Amino acid sequence: MSQPLVIGLDSSTQSTKAIAWTRHGEALAEGRDDIPMQNPRLDCFEQDPADWWRSSVNALRDCVAQVDAASIEGLAISNQRETLGFLGADDTPTYPAIVWLDERSREQVKQFPASFGLERIHKITGRMPDLTPCLYRFAWMREHEPEAWKNTRYFVDVQSYLVKHLCGGHYRNGWISADPMGIFDMVEKRWSQPLLDALGLHADQLPVVHPPGTQLGAITAEVAKLTGLPAGVPVFAAGGDGQCAGLGVNCTVPDRAYINLGTAVVSGIWSPEYQYNTSWRTELAAQGEGYIYENCLRSGAFLINWFVDQFVAKGRADASVFESLETAALKIPPGSDGLLIQPYFSGVMDPHWDVSARGVMLGLSGSHSEAHIYRALVESITLDQVMRTEDMEKAAKQPISHVIAIGGGANSVLWRQMLADALGKPVHVSTTIEASALGAGMIAAAGAGWFSSITEAANAMASKTTIVTPDPVQHTIYQELLTIYRKLYHATAALNHDMVAFAAKQQLTEARTNP
Repeated sequence: MSQPLVIGLDSSTQSTKAIAWTRHGEALAEGRDDIPMQNPRLDCFEQDPADWWRSSVNALRDCVAQVDAASIEGLAISNQRETLGFLGADDTPTYPAIVWLDERSREQVKQFPASFGLERIHKITGRMPDLTPCLYRFAWMREHEPEAWKNTRYFVDVQSYLVKHLCGGHYRNGWISADPMGIFDMVEKRWSQPLLDALGLHADQLPVVHPPGTQLGAITAEVAKLTGLPAGVPVFAAGGDGQCAGLGVNCTVPDRAYINLGTAVVSGIWSPEYQYNTSWRTELAAQGEGYIYENCLRSGAFLINWFVDQFVAKGRADASVFESLETAALKIPPGSDGLLIQPYFSGVMDPHWDVSARGVMLGLSGSHSEAHIYRALVESITLDQVMRTEDMEKAAKQPISHVIAIGGGANSVLWRQMLADALGKPVHVSTTIEASALGAGMIAAAGAGWFSSITEAANAMASKTTIVTPDPVQHTIYQELLTIYRKLYHATAALNHDMVAFAAKQQLTEARTNP
C-alpha cells in the first residue's frame, strides 16, 4: 500500500510548483510550470489570473502522474503575496492583476497615509507605507481606473482565486494570505473596517478569511479530470510564500531566524506577541499562533544576476560564470579593497521606508575588477541583512541564537560564510530547496489529521541542516565595515531623491515631446 501524501502547491511570482510530501518531509514528486508576467510600461508589472490557474493545473497534473493519486490526503497553497486581481461579477478580469513588484502607486504611498494617518495604518496592519502592500494599489485603481474600479465585483489574491477554481463556491483564503494585502486588522484578524471605508470597499468584495489549516473546500469532479487528483481531496487554508517558507524551516521558536537568499532577500523571526516597528513589517505566522517580524530587501540576488547579465561577458549564458566569480571573490578581503555598495536598486523597505532610495557605489577606483564588484554586491546585501537583524533584536528585545538559510544564495560558499561571519552567529543551511511548498505541505498534513497541530507538523517534517560556524576575527572586521555602511543611506538619501525627481521630470518632458 502506498504511503499517504499531501501536496504543497506553491504559486510564486514566476512559476508554480506542485510537490508531493510524505509525513517525514520527503519530496516524492514535483510538477512545475511557468507563469508569464507583462511589463507594459516603466515600473509596471502585470499578470493574467488565468495563467495562475493554467500553471497550477499543469504542475498538479505532472506531480500527480508520478505517484499513486489515491494516496493524496490533502492540499494547501503557498502563493506570491501582495499581488492583486480584479474580477467582475462573471469572475473575468476587469483589469490585469497588479504584481507585488509594481511601482505605479508611488503617489498613493504618500497621499493615503497623509489623509488616513501613518501611525494608524501601521498599528492596524503592522506595515509602514510602502509600494508592496495592496492597500496603495486599491487607492491607485480607484483614482486612475474608475471604470475598472466600478466594474470590479471581487478583489482577490492568488490563493482565493485558485481555491475557487479548485473547489468551487465563493472566494476564500487564509489569514496569512489576507494580511499581506495591507487592509487586514492584525489583532482582530479580519478586514479593517476603517480602511475599507477610506477606500470605498465592502467586505463582500473580498475573500472570506479563515485561520491556517481550516478546510476551505474539496477538489471538484471537474478539477479531478484536469489534474488527476481524486475528487474530494480537502484543500486547507495556507497563504503567503514568505510565511510558508518560515514554517518550512520550522521557524516556530523565538531564538531562530530564517533568511531566504532569493531574488528578494526575506528574513524573519517568530514571536508570540503583536508588535509593530519601523525595523520590520509584522505578519501573522503560518502556524496560526503568534506573528512573524519580517525584513525584506526587494533587490536581493536580483542584483547579482543583473550585474552578471549586464557587465560580465556572456552573462548567465556561461554556465561557469558564478564559479569563476566566486573563486576570484574569495581571494579578496572583506570590504572589497575599499568598495562599498548600497543595494537599494528598487527603493528600500525596512528600516528606512524610502521608495526613492537607489543604488550607490562608494569608493570605486581603477584598481577594482568585476570580482571586486561581485563581492561588494554580496557584501552589501549581507551587511544590510546584519543591520536589519541587529535592529530587530534590539527593538523586539528578542535575541537570536542562529539563522536558517534557504534559497539559491545559500548554495554559495562565499555568501553563507560571509553571512555567518558578519552576523557572528551560526548559519544552518537547509537541505530543503522548496521551503514555501514544504510549509504548505505541513499545513495540509496538519489539516489531514497527521499531526495535532501545524507546529507539530513543522517539527516532524522540517529537513536537516548543515552548520556554518562564524569566524570571530572576520566578525570584528565586518562590524567595523557595518559602522561605515550604516552611514551610507543617510549620506546619499537627499541626492537620490533629487535624481529620482530629475528622472521623472525628464520622462514627462519626453512623453510630451514624443507622445
